[in-house]
This record gives sequence, C-alpha cells and structure tokens, in this order.
Amino acid sequence: MATENEITEVEGTDRSGSPPNDPKATQKTVRTKVPEVEIHLYREGKGPIDVFKSRLGGWDQDQLEVREILEKYGLKSIFAFNPSSGRGVPIPSGRNGRSLLGYRDGSVIHVDGGGKDSMIKPVTKILLGTAVITLLLTLVLRETPEWIKRSNPFGGSFPPWILACAVIVFTRMRKRTRDFLKKCG
Repeated sequence: MATENEITEVEGTDRSGSPPNDPKATQKTVRTKVPEVEIHLYREGKGPIDVFKSRLGGWDQDQLEVREILEKYGLKSIFAFNPSSGRGVPIPSGRNGRSLLGYRDGSVIHVDGGGKDSMIKPVTKILLGTAVITLLLTLVLRETPEWIKRSNPFGGSFPPWILACAVIVFTRMRKRTRDFLKKCG
C-alpha cells in the first residue's frame, strides 16, 4: 500500500517563452500523506491472524474501510477487541461500507471477526436428522400403514421424506441467497 501520493507539476517554458535549461529548477512537488491505521485482526478471539495497515476514507479521512476487511477475510461482522478482556461492541458500518466511528491517523486497532455461516453445515444437519428419523420409522414399523399408502399424492412409491428435504434445502438456500441477489441486481 502506498502511503504517499505524489503530484508533480512541470512548467514547459520559462518567462521568456523558451524551454528552461534546468528542468529540476522548475519542478514543483507536493506530497500528501494518506491517513492509515494499523489493524490487529483476530478471528473469534484467536490470533492475531493478521496485522496490516489500512487506509482511512470518508470526507474527513477518519473512517475505517469495514467492507474491504469483511470481504478480504470472509467475515460476517467485526467487533472492537481487547486482547485482555475479549470482544466488545460491533463496529457499525454505513451504506458506503465505512465505519460510522472516526479513527486517528496512526492508531492501532484490535478487531475481532466472526466467520460467515456455512451453507453445508445446516443442510447436512437437516439431511442427517431426516435420515435418522426415517431409519427409526422403518425399524419401528414393519409394514407401511394403509393410510400412508392411500394418501400418497404421487401415485407411486415416491418417499415423502425426499420431498421434505428438497423443500427444506430450497427454503434455506433462498434465505441465504437473498442478499447475494440484492448485491448483483
């Protein structure tokens, strides 16, 4: 990350209208320091997993770029963190992805992040639970009850637990991808 931006202005001619003899004499250089903070990033209280410098943004150049940190490290949210006492309050961010709180240039910030929820974990639990219930029902019931055979809406030997699993997986995926679809469209 570059900490200094350099703006250079070169004059093409001197006062008499001819090009200058010494180009170094007519160059003007302006250097501005970009404010930045040092971040010690922890994941669920363990770490630090990374120590890096982050530029501050916003109108007053005092806001932390929260969205960049969340996307780079795959976190769901970040919290203020104290290594001796643990996780503190969440660091709120606005619509622009920057923190609502201001920070000073050169500050050292300890941040704790929580990982994103996995799609595989809840789906696996649902499928495993359905399989165990089905196995228990087949062990308890020697023969399929007559009322289940009569109420089969599919007409064939289509197991209803497959339909239940499909409905559960579909609704879980729809809830998870709602935010993804809002971002894309």
